[in-house]
Amino acid sequence: MAKLSPLLKQATPVLAERGEGVYLYDTDGRRHLDFTAGIGVTGTGHCHPRVVEAAQRQVGTLIHGQYTTVMHEPLLRLTEALGDVLPSGLDSLFFLNSGSEAVEASIRLARHATGRQNIVVFHGSFHGRTMGAAALTTAGTKFRAGIGPLMPGAAIAPFPQAYRYGWDEGEATRFALRELDYLLVTASPASDTAAFIVEPVLGEGGYIPAPPGFLEGLRERADRHGILLIMDEVQTGFGRTGRFWGHEHSAALPDVLITAKGLASGFPLSAIAAPTALMEKARPGSQGGTYGGNAVSCAAALATLQVIQDEDLVGNAARQGARLNDGLQKVAADHPAIGDVRGLGLMQAAEFTAPGGEPDADAAARAHKAATERGLLLLTCGAYGNVVRMIPPLIVTESQIDDALGLWADAVADAVG
Repeated sequence: MAKLSPLLKQATPVLAERGEGVYLYDTDGRRHLDFTAGIGVTGTGHCHPRVVEAAQRQVGTLIHGQYTTVMHEPLLRLTEALGDVLPSGLDSLFFLNSGSEAVEASIRLARHATGRQNIVVFHGSFHGRTMGAAALTTAGTKFRAGIGPLMPGAAIAPFPQAYRYGWDEGEATRFALRELDYLLVTASPASDTAAFIVEPVLGEGGYIPAPPGFLEGLRERADRHGILLIMDEVQTGFGRTGRFWGHEHSAALPDVLITAKGLASGFPLSAIAAPTALMEKARPGSQGGTYGGNAVSCAAALATLQVIQDEDLVGNAARQGARLNDGLQKVAADHPAIGDVRGLGLMQAAEFTAPGGEPDADAAARAHKAATERGLLLLTCGAYGNVVRMIPPLIVTESQIDDALGLWADAVADAVG
């Protein structure tokens, strides 16, 4: 009898039977408060009625209209609708299936458009597991070990991780930008550098927001050296951080934007957006794919966008994110084992540290397990696995935030005393 790969380890023991809103129900009928949202995917909640209806209607008319063979209305309508929320000037879109694919497409575009090879990434980055994306991923060695040689041309610069360095945000930002300047005159000459690619909030790297000054510093250097700035908004996009796009917490605008995860409420869909003049520099045949821009996924994405707008889910993410952060700070104040609480919007995390300041992955694992046992589903992240992250759907209510905080407080008390 065939089995799933033994490498597919589940973060929780839950066998999900159905989902509804912020909750998952297992095969025993137990309800779980889902603060994972499928790793930030189900922004409109599980099985939002309008998304379900849009997908069901589309399944009955056209499931697969391969977009380099024929065109279909859901793709055209979605493209037009995204034009209303994309940053100014990013008026050309290419659709794919996953975040990793979109990252690879953005790198291909950057190299074609600039005629340069090198890509600068930042410590703690996660851009995917495919071979090119893995070369750009530094959130942990597990994503890149044992598969070399990786794609050449990736250069790594520091990310302003203030807590890790023991500095304030301003000092960390100045250090990271100074080291980037040093990189450009030592390891990756500006004249050979095609792009900077950055997450507005490190995801797998520990839920660390990029200070606005850091993103603005990247924009200034990109302009000065003719380098493209790629914003990886796979996890931060579609309202997750309390702004529609995570980079909107700064004044920096991207040349290329990558989106996926929350784009279609669980249906596989990703995209890159760029100015038409830039997109036209991609070489013929470099963009395509069998399933990209699937009709059902596009219909679900269009409904997702309408729900986000009609239900003010971006505003709700900002309000409930502030409430969640405040509650997490209060729990941390009672437990020195939590060294830092941070995040933007509904992308929040608590970092566990030992008395000497070292990462404490065991304490994080105990707190994560204790929360799961109480019916609160969470995930860990960070290079050392010592960060517990909370990613509830954007529809989460005040009472659900408070319920989660109560369960979290009990879990932490059980885990660290």
